[in-house]
Amino acid sequence: MIKLSGVIITYNEERYIESCLQSLVDVVDEIIVVDSKSTDNTKHICEKYDAIIIEQEFLGYVKQKNFALEQASFDHIVSLDGDESLSSELQKSIIELKSNWKYDGYYCNRFNNFCGQWIKYSDWYPTPKLRVFDRRKAFWDGLIVHESVSFYDVEQSETGRLKGDILHHTYQSYSEMNLKMEQFSTLSAEAYYKQGKKSSIWKILWNPSWAFFKAYFFRLGFLDGLNGFIICYQTGHRNFLKYTKLYELQNKDK
Repeated sequence: MIKLSGVIITYNEERYIESCLQSLVDVVDEIIVVDSKSTDNTKHICEKYDAIIIEQEFLGYVKQKNFALEQASFDHIVSLDGDESLSSELQKSIIELKSNWKYDGYYCNRFNNFCGQWIKYSDWYPTPKLRVFDRRKAFWDGLIVHESVSFYDVEQSETGRLKGDILHHTYQSYSEMNLKMEQFSTLSAEAYYKQGKKSSIWKILWNPSWAFFKAYFFRLGFLDGLNGFIICYQTGHRNFLKYTKLYELQNKDK
């Protein structure tokens, strides 16, 4: 039977970290928390669950999560954010996996809660995330705000799918979402700029419109009511902000 490390990165996560830890404590064999010097009650809550807490200045999402992987005692990982937890069905799936591990990694659906409502459509569900994996085969990769798990050898790697959901508490107010859209669009624009990607008037017009249309109509976002509309609108708006900010950055070079 394999042993599992639950790995979390945190910064001021007191609102949801207890739910996260409660869902892990009977599933994994150790809990590693890499904390970016939280100023709230996060560390105290983690101590109640005998988590191993390591303080580390924030390195960016990708580097921070890879640093956290290195701190684990075991190679088989369950990786969560501080505002995520395992559903009871997913807990059972992972426990069963400990005596029947077959693949290099496993996908789980993520179920998002927005302003108290579980969102079932648009681009928000199901959103498969590779969060249970062998760290000898995989690592965190990607842009500053769009990190994901990648395999060292993509062609040789095999993945499975677990029953149950990662329960994700996203923005709990419209104001919070607005602030995050500004922050994430700035980080995304800067990441695109460093990669040499370009913006244009066409991208500023087309990409946000298509993002909204696809999420609201093709992915049935309208079935989630007002919050579904707001989510789909903000999906387009974030693209608008990202490409206008990228356009501004690239024109500073002229």
